[in-house]
Amino acid sequence: MDIDNRSRYLDLLKKSLLDELYLENEARILYFVNCVLEQRPLDVKTFLEIKHHPIFKSVSEGRAQGAWHMFLTAAADGQMVQRHDLRFAAETGHLMMGRRRLDHLHACLDTVLREAIAGDLIETGVWRGGGTIFMRGFLAAHDVRDRTVWVADSFDGIPPPSLPQDQGYVMSKEVQPFAAVPLEDVSELFERYGLLDGQVKFLKGWFRETLPGAPIERLALMRLDGDLYESTMDALTALYDRLSPGGFVIIDDYGNMPPCKQAVDEFRQRRGIDDELQAIDVAGVFWRKPRRAA
Repeated sequence: MDIDNRSRYLDLLKKSLLDELYLENEARILYFVNCVLEQRPLDVKTFLEIKHHPIFKSVSEGRAQGAWHMFLTAAADGQMVQRHDLRFAAETGHLMMGRRRLDHLHACLDTVLREAIAGDLIETGVWRGGGTIFMRGFLAAHDVRDRTVWVADSFDGIPPPSLPQDQGYVMSKEVQPFAAVPLEDVSELFERYGLLDGQVKFLKGWFRETLPGAPIERLALMRLDGDLYESTMDALTALYDRLSPGGFVIIDDYGNMPPCKQAVDEFRQRRGIDDELQAIDVAGVFWRKPRRAA
């Protein structure tokens, strides 16, 4: 694949994973649901010309920041205010990270190839699998055949808190059923994109059970999206020593989940990691493992 076609493919892949091509339909669904909940009549003209409604701007901005930032809103006296927390009521994208974090992931992968950083790629906490689908698409676009994409998730939602650091952050499937996406659904989505093959490996189960013994020799990039202290610490503890010098550690929830931040800060302090923790956006951060010997 030549450079121009590779760029077009990866750009289209990102737009598809983010559902940027059809944001109007997502906004229409939100507008319709909002009308039902507010017991207001649906205005057909507004429905058809939804791009002129403030809710479309809200959807667009939410997609740039990541789905966690997008809430159903309603107009009141000309102002947009949150009325109902219907996160994912109309969420049609295949990943939560948003455009800024996806573009950053792309840049990191470019660096991995350019600098020949050895190892596989992994995401811990994949939701519908969009982040790992992009990783596999990136490898395909560059005809890379000697790296594996590891897809690690419980595929049963976020675990209930079991440590004091996570108390008060209950996000299990009984509370957030949208976060529990079965492995079969994620695998089927890989198939839809034509990217399910031997370079994709699934690790099903809680991280404390699957990651320590996972048959991963080296990693070039690890993207952690576990939300909780326990999930984040389990992933860092099991995987960091397998990360190649110069490899990337990407933390999805550092800026918006205090338990996750605590785990990262404690791990870095414990391991004497003083390399700069760089912000991607309001939530995501990353650092690179130093090339010097520990």
